[in-house]
Amino acid sequence: MVPSAGMAAVITASVGGIPSGAGVYLNFDALSATGGAAGHGVTVAFSGTGAGTAALPNVSGQYAAPFISGGNGAPFGNSQADGPDETQYLTTGIGEVVFQLGEYNDYFGLLWGSVDSYNTLSFYDGSNLLFNFSGLDVNSLANGDQGASGTLYVNINSSVAFDKVIASSTGWAFEFDNVALSRNPTDLPQSTVPEPGTLALLCLGLLGGIAVRRRRTQ
Repeated sequence: MVPSAGMAAVITASVGGIPSGAGVYLNFDALSATGGAAGHGVTVAFSGTGAGTAALPNVSGQYAAPFISGGNGAPFGNSQADGPDETQYLTTGIGEVVFQLGEYNDYFGLLWGSVDSYNTLSFYDGSNLLFNFSGLDVNSLANGDQGASGTLYVNINSSVAFDKVIASSTGWAFEFDNVALSRNPTDLPQSTVPEPGTLALLCLGLLGGIAVRRRRTQ
């Protein structure tokens, strides 16, 4: 789905790239094999064949670790030398990984390994699909390169806030790690605490009601 004229979503990607303007960093190192809480109010769910957590060693024909390049794991607590990701990462298998973000966001970044044309990222506001990007939007070749040049850090900025992201693939596999977010506070629920002026009016109303009741009982 291509973003509409009133819905600008911009994707950039580069080998060795880093998050741009993020405030939340998720590494999934402690995420349960069955999914669940990933930190910062984000939850992860898996569905389909082979979707779940993964780690070295790679499994031929199923998944391969994304590459750390230029020390770009550092913002996520990964200080390893450049090479295959030595920490736990996620794979869609032939299925999907669903991120319930807990809050609205206008930025999503991820370390996307061995990009394939049949990998897709879809962005939602609740159940409403806003837009999606395929592996071809990340890399015009998108041939599943499992080497260092096949992993890109992908930055997606949107003018429309989203609260759910689904990573999916129709073939083995879609591997990624190190997701970054930028919260969109303008779309968070507004405070229910009354303004000072409203509080004053409420107090006057209560006092008036008390005075009326007193006159009636006299």
